[in-house]
Amino acid sequence: MYDFIIIGGGIVGMSTAMQLTQVYPDAKILLLEKESGPARHQTGHNSGVIHAGVYYTPGSLKAKFCLAGNKATKAFCDKHGIRYDECGKLLVATNELEMQRMGALWERTAANGLERYWLSAGELREREPNIVGMGGIFVPSSGIVSYAEVTAAMGREFQAAGGEIRYNAEVVGLDERADEVVVHTTDNAFRGRYLVTCSGLMADRIVRMLGLQPEFIICPFRGEYYLLPKQHNQIVNHLIYPIPDPSMPFLGVHLTRMIDGTVTVGPNAVLAMKREGYRKRDISLSDMFETLTTPGILKVLAKNLRPGLIEMKNSLFKGGYLKEVQKYCPSIVKADLTDYPAGVRAQAVSRDGKLIDDFLFVNTKRSVNVCNAPSPAATSAIPIGAYIVEKVREQVAAQGGNFVKAVTPNNLRAAG
Repeated sequence: MYDFIIIGGGIVGMSTAMQLTQVYPDAKILLLEKESGPARHQTGHNSGVIHAGVYYTPGSLKAKFCLAGNKATKAFCDKHGIRYDECGKLLVATNELEMQRMGALWERTAANGLERYWLSAGELREREPNIVGMGGIFVPSSGIVSYAEVTAAMGREFQAAGGEIRYNAEVVGLDERADEVVVHTTDNAFRGRYLVTCSGLMADRIVRMLGLQPEFIICPFRGEYYLLPKQHNQIVNHLIYPIPDPSMPFLGVHLTRMIDGTVTVGPNAVLAMKREGYRKRDISLSDMFETLTTPGILKVLAKNLRPGLIEMKNSLFKGGYLKEVQKYCPSIVKADLTDYPAGVRAQAVSRDGKLIDDFLFVNTKRSVNVCNAPSPAATSAIPIGAYIVEKVREQVAAQGGNFVKAVTPNNLRAAG
């Protein structure tokens, strides 16, 4: 019998596991991951940006977690000797409409408590000779890191504190009882007093395994990147982002300096034909049927039909993709766009056809389930983990659980 079982070896699950050992140092804790190692899905397929919290609605969990997570991620890297680069982010406006939108972002960054600087066209050119625009916002606290390295370090800390990790353990069933939760994998069954699920692209399916009918469904969007040739490794000094269209769910194609010194272009956002479909040829007929027969997803696709078709066209033909980045970096040519692995976003969609923008949790008496953890989830993983652990503490207290002694680390006091 375990005291706690965590499902999911991405950065949110590993952060939660690590912090559970800090609060319950005497507890018996198990983390289950279906892959052969950590960070094999969203965590290991993102751009590695340490976000500052530019875009998020003031007062939302996104805004709160991102601001705290930016600092916590850097502190964790410092503690564990993980390399990161606080290179800063530049948001670039290329026309009058984007200048107007930039003004709204300027106000939002103030509301979110960020250090930022308004740049004229000349100041923008001085900072970034290869970037053109009418103006920009510079946010110095943004950075880059390998979140796979961060996750692996969290796993080592969890294990050093007595936690157990089992890889190649795909969950196929859940049974919540009055005093325990039984987790069935392809090979074994594990009993635990409490359950935490951080299952990303499979979040809705995990909730169904608990016997609940979720009010959302996960819609997978593939984000495709290109890698610039090595001669372009110095093409930018910062992370370069376009000013986003506030009516669109994603942030547009940007230039990202990676922690290995390379520069990527992307991502776009196209509907994936498989939950974990990282390649264009990855197709699951059952996943497609589920996606294309769900009323909420059909409403989202209909509402975003034109931009969705443009994204699909740009996915198939480099020319359209290239135009997106040439708006602010005209020196890049089609031959510069070389292959790079894609990622898949787990986007929760409500039954009435709305993209769920903030973090979403669905909890039972003995489980805490992370059902939507959109960007900036990787940046925010430490405060998200602290939030989850606090919810677990509340459940344990409600059940009169005195099976293990709890302590309250400083990071949980700050997050609470």
